[in-house]
Amino acid sequence: MWTIIGVIAAAVIAWWIVNVIFSVLWFIVKLGVVAVVAVIVFFVLRSLFRGDRG
Repeated sequence: MWTIIGVIAAAVIAWWIVNVIFSVLWFIVKLGVVAVVAVIVFFVLRSLFRGDRG
C-alpha cells in the first residue's frame, strides 16, 4: 500500500518539478529573444538617427 502511495506522490512531485523547470526555461528563452530583438532595434534606430544628422 505504501509503495503505491509513494509512486503516486513521486509522480506528482516530478510532474510539478518538470512544470517549474520548463516555465523557467521558457522564461529564459523568451528573455534571450527579447534581448536580441532589442539590440537589433537599437542599432536600426541608431543608424536612422545618425543618417538624419549626417
